[in-house]
Amino acid sequence: MKYIILILSCLLLSISTRAQTTYEDLLRAARDGDLKVVQNLVSSGMEPDTADAAGNSLLMIAAREGREAVVRYLVDKKARVRLQNGAGETAIMLASLKGYLDVVKFLRIRGSDINPAGWTPLHYCAWGGHVDVCRYLIEQGAHVDARSPNGTSPLMMAVRGRHADIVDLLLAHAADPSIRNESRGSALAWAKRAGDTAIAERLRRAGAKE
Repeated sequence: MKYIILILSCLLLSISTRAQTTYEDLLRAARDGDLKVVQNLVSSGMEPDTADAAGNSLLMIAAREGREAVVRYLVDKKARVRLQNGAGETAIMLASLKGYLDVVKFLRIRGSDINPAGWTPLHYCAWGGHVDVCRYLIEQGAHVDARSPNGTSPLMMAVRGRHADIVDLLLAHAADPSIRNESRGSALAWAKRAGDTAIAERLRRAGAKE
């Protein structure tokens, strides 16, 4: 009887180890854009919404790395495009942060929300410095004065990142340069603190007050 229990314990340990290896392989394949491995593991029963310890789903991981083929496959397999990780981020937000325009466009077409409460994809691409993504999101109806949980606007994020082209884009679409967050910070105050006189002057011309 003792030997049977030992054999069963070894079998269970082996199964558990294989499952952990398969899980890690799937996360790695999504990150690296290995479509064949993702297809094989999902087809064998792994969930398309499998997530890592931080709540990043396979779709988020692939979107963050710009793995468009994997993104398309996972969405076709019913991965949820509006799923959030532990920080409240979605796949389209992570793709926007990294500037993967084609991934952003695909996720938008497939139902991703560009105006969620709190941080938005426009905040993320404004901070990341990706003017083409910002322009696309605005064309799609992104709110240029969206407020984060602490009241920060996309314009403030563009100023924080010192991205003059995005500052110009947002101001051209009537972004409000007078917005202040909960800490009373403003786009102009951040530009002055950074010593960016060119952006500060742009903001003053748009009506920002000292």
